[in-house]
Amino acid sequence: MLLEMRKAARLSNVELPGDDSLRRMVREWSAGRRGLSEFYAGLLSSVFTTEFAAGAASEPSDAFITAQVEGLEMRLSAASKVDVTTVALLEQQTEVLRGLDRRLGAMHLLKQTQQHVVQLSDLLAFSMRGETRRLLGIATAEAAALAGWQALDLGDTAESWKLHEVAKSAARDAGNAAVLAHVSAQQAYALLDAEKTAEAVECMRAARRQAQGQVPALLESWLWAAEAEALAALGDAKAARHALDQAASKLQAEAPNADMPFIFLDATHLGRWRGHCLARLGAAEAVEELTASLDRMDSSFARAVAGLRTDLAMAHAVRGEHDEARHQAGLALELANQTASNRQRKRLSRLLASGLQLAR
Repeated sequence: MLLEMRKAARLSNVELPGDDSLRRMVREWSAGRRGLSEFYAGLLSSVFTTEFAAGAASEPSDAFITAQVEGLEMRLSAASKVDVTTVALLEQQTEVLRGLDRRLGAMHLLKQTQQHVVQLSDLLAFSMRGETRRLLGIATAEAAALAGWQALDLGDTAESWKLHEVAKSAARDAGNAAVLAHVSAQQAYALLDAEKTAEAVECMRAARRQAQGQVPALLESWLWAAEAEALAALGDAKAARHALDQAASKLQAEAPNADMPFIFLDATHLGRWRGHCLARLGAAEAVEELTASLDRMDSSFARAVAGLRTDLAMAHAVRGEHDEARHQAGLALELANQTASNRQRKRLSRLLASGLQLAR
């Protein structure tokens, strides 16, 4: 019911109160302790296709009670029709959104992904079947984490955080340690972007430690690399290099795990990650690491290439190679604009506003 109310409210560009407040309002309407405003009367009428009148508090009407019962029955019925094949189709939809996001960026996809998350969350909330509910939990967590990453790329750290909370809750419901570790560590990027670097390190470290021995080596490698990035942002070169070495030792040469489509990590991507960390630390070898990764990089990862070129601009500037730094920054900005990546634009703005004097 709450999800349907929120969807209806968003059509009027209205953001409803938090779930706890909204539930309390519904209970008070049902008990007759609270009257309906014109707005909420119209909202409930659109959700339940039954006329609700605005006015002072009164005994709950038969129509309201009937609408609630029918609404529950409708959602339980819809969820009961979901089977393993249906969940697979929903996950295919997530994969399509993930592929489009890599190529086009988040600007035109976030709302679509958010609606996908709403649909999955609604099915999960009213699902009672064991295995289907578990699979729906995994699918919901993966979709919510994708939406959270898109929100982060557009610069909305608060929305990103909330979507990752949805992802963590669904992953816990599913009892899936790998998905929970991934979405928990990824949520910490909102802390990094909010310049709460020490807190980001702690969140990533906690996710890695909790997952240790319970998840595939590929994910352990990803978790170590994410922690290395946070440590590099913190300026802890020794710990960052150690984490990168751990990531390399865990990385397997085989193809990505089919059970973890949300993880893109191979030698090329880890090299890009290592180069990013080294560039943040001002290490001289960052240019060689990043250049090698750029030569091997799949160009369909447009946003990732923008980040890589931003790192290259930083690394060249540190070495005093300002012409090449300017060139890489310009290419990075073109890609960031193509994908509407506010996150990469912000990094480039900081780079150009720093004392590296790229405009000479």
